[in-house]
Amino acid sequence: QVQPVASGGGSVQAGGSLRLSCAASAFSAAACIGWYRQAPGKEREGVAALDSDGPTNYADSVKGRFTISKDDAKNILYLQMNTLEPEDTAVYYCATGRSVESHPVEGITIRVCPTSFEPTHWGQGTQVTVSS
Repeated sequence: QVQPVASGGGSVQAGGSLRLSCAASAFSAAACIGWYRQAPGKEREGVAALDSDGPTNYADSVKGRFTISKDDAKNILYLQMNTLEPEDTAVYYCATGRSVESHPVEGITIRVCPTSFEPTHWGQGTQVTVSS
Protein backbone atom coordinates (compact mmCIF):
# COMPACT_ATOMS: atom_id res chain seq x y z
CA GLN A 1 0.00 0.00 0.00
CA VAL A 2 1.12 3.54 -0.69
CA GLN A 3 0.18 4.64 2.81
CA PRO A 4 -0.05 2.55 5.98
CA VAL A 5 -3.67 1.72 6.72
CA ALA A 6 -4.81 0.60 10.15
CA SER A 7 -7.57 -1.87 10.81
CA GLY A 8 -8.95 -3.93 13.65
CA GLY A 9 -10.57 -1.25 15.74
CA GLY A 10 -13.95 -1.56 17.31
CA SER A 11 -15.97 -1.08 20.45
CA VAL A 12 -15.00 -2.82 23.65
CA GLN A 13 -15.75 -2.54 27.33
CA ALA A 14 -13.17 -1.28 29.76
CA GLY A 15 -10.72 -3.99 30.62
CA GLY A 16 -11.06 -5.65 27.26
CA SER A 17 -8.54 -6.14 24.49
CA LEU A 18 -8.13 -5.37 20.83
CA ARG A 19 -5.44 -6.05 18.29
CA LEU A 20 -4.83 -3.52 15.58
CA SER A 21 -3.10 -4.35 12.34
CA CYS A 22 -1.47 -2.21 9.73
CA ALA A 23 -0.33 -3.19 6.28
CA ALA A 24 2.21 -1.31 4.23
CA SER A 25 4.73 -2.02 1.55
CA ALA A 26 7.88 -0.72 3.20
CA PHE A 27 7.85 -1.37 6.91
CA SER A 28 11.07 -3.32 6.68
CA ALA A 29 12.91 -0.39 5.13
CA ALA A 30 11.43 2.38 7.27
CA ALA A 31 13.61 4.02 9.88
CA CYS A 32 10.80 4.15 12.44
CA ILE A 33 7.39 2.57 12.52
CA GLY A 34 4.73 3.02 15.11
CA TRP A 35 1.27 3.95 16.22
CA TYR A 36 -0.29 7.20 17.24
CA ARG A 37 -3.78 8.19 18.19
CA GLN A 38 -5.99 11.22 18.23
CA ALA A 39 -9.03 11.67 20.40
CA PRO A 40 -11.70 14.30 19.75
CA GLY A 41 -10.45 17.70 20.79
CA LYS A 42 -7.01 16.34 21.62
CA GLU A 43 -3.65 16.60 19.95
CA ARG A 44 -2.01 13.65 18.31
CA GLU A 45 -0.29 11.33 20.75
CA GLY A 46 2.39 8.86 19.85
CA VAL A 47 1.73 5.63 21.71
CA ALA A 48 4.26 3.10 20.48
CA ALA A 49 7.22 3.02 18.16
CA LEU A 50 10.11 0.88 17.11
CA ASP A 51 13.07 0.85 14.86
CA SER A 52 12.62 -1.71 12.14
CA ASP A 53 15.48 -3.64 13.71
CA GLY A 54 15.56 -2.13 17.16
CA PRO A 55 13.88 -1.82 20.52
CA THR A 56 10.36 -0.69 21.26
CA ASN A 57 9.22 2.46 23.00
CA TYR A 58 5.91 3.29 24.60
CA ALA A 59 4.11 6.31 25.88
CA ASP A 60 3.74 6.33 29.64
CA SER A 61 -0.02 6.24 29.25
CA VAL A 62 0.04 2.82 27.59
CA LYS A 63 3.19 1.27 28.99
CA GLY A 64 2.53 -2.19 30.33
CA ARG A 65 -0.77 -2.48 28.50
CA PHE A 66 0.09 -2.14 24.81
CA THR A 67 2.58 -4.14 22.79
CA ILE A 68 3.88 -3.22 19.38
CA SER A 69 5.25 -5.86 17.06
CA LYS A 70 5.84 -6.45 13.40
CA ASP A 71 6.04 -9.17 10.82
CA ASP A 72 8.69 -8.13 8.35
CA ALA A 73 7.95 -10.97 5.97
CA LYS A 74 4.34 -9.89 5.61
CA ASN A 75 4.91 -6.16 6.12
CA ILE A 76 2.34 -6.03 8.89
CA LEU A 77 2.55 -3.96 12.04
CA TYR A 78 0.51 -4.87 15.10
CA LEU A 79 -0.62 -3.16 18.24
CA GLN A 80 -1.92 -5.46 20.93
CA MET A 81 -3.97 -3.44 23.37
CA ASN A 82 -4.88 -4.98 26.69
CA THR A 83 -6.68 -3.64 29.74
CA LEU A 84 -8.25 -0.93 27.66
CA GLU A 85 -9.52 2.17 29.39
CA PRO A 86 -12.06 4.77 28.29
CA GLU A 87 -9.16 7.19 27.96
CA ASP A 88 -7.84 5.01 25.15
CA THR A 89 -10.79 5.96 22.96
CA ALA A 90 -9.38 7.53 19.82
CA VAL A 91 -8.69 7.03 16.16
CA TYR A 92 -5.51 5.02 15.87
CA TYR A 93 -3.08 5.44 13.01
CA CYS A 94 0.03 3.61 12.02
CA ALA A 95 2.89 5.50 10.51
CA THR A 96 6.44 5.41 9.33
CA GLY A 97 8.89 8.18 9.96
CA ARG A 98 12.40 9.32 10.54
CA SER A 99 14.61 8.35 13.39
CA VAL A 100 16.07 11.12 15.50
CA GLU A 101 19.54 11.72 16.80
CA SER A 102 20.31 11.23 20.43
CA HIS A 103 23.45 12.18 22.31
CA PRO A 104 23.45 10.10 25.46
CA VAL A 105 27.00 11.09 26.29
CA GLU A 106 29.47 13.57 24.91
CA GLY A 107 30.93 12.41 21.63
CA ILE A 108 28.33 9.70 21.09
CA THR A 109 25.52 9.97 18.58
CA ILE A 110 22.85 7.36 18.07
CA ARG A 111 19.58 7.29 16.22
CA VAL A 112 16.44 6.28 18.07
CA CYS A 113 12.72 5.95 17.48
CA PRO A 114 10.85 7.62 20.31
CA THR A 115 7.08 7.63 20.38
CA SER A 116 7.34 11.27 19.34
CA PHE A 117 9.07 10.50 16.05
CA GLU A 118 7.82 12.67 13.24
CA PRO A 119 5.62 10.64 10.91
CA THR A 120 6.26 11.00 7.21
CA HIS A 121 3.75 8.48 5.93
CA TRP A 122 0.39 7.64 7.40
CA GLY A 123 -3.07 6.90 6.18
CA GLN A 124 -6.52 5.86 7.22
CA GLY A 125 -6.94 5.19 10.89
CA THR A 126 -9.21 2.87 12.79
CA GLN A 127 -11.63 3.85 15.53
CA VAL A 128 -11.22 2.38 18.98
CA THR A 129 -14.03 3.03 21.44
CA VAL A 130 -13.80 1.88 25.03
CA SER A 131 -16.89 2.10 27.18
CA SER A 132 -17.04 2.22 30.95
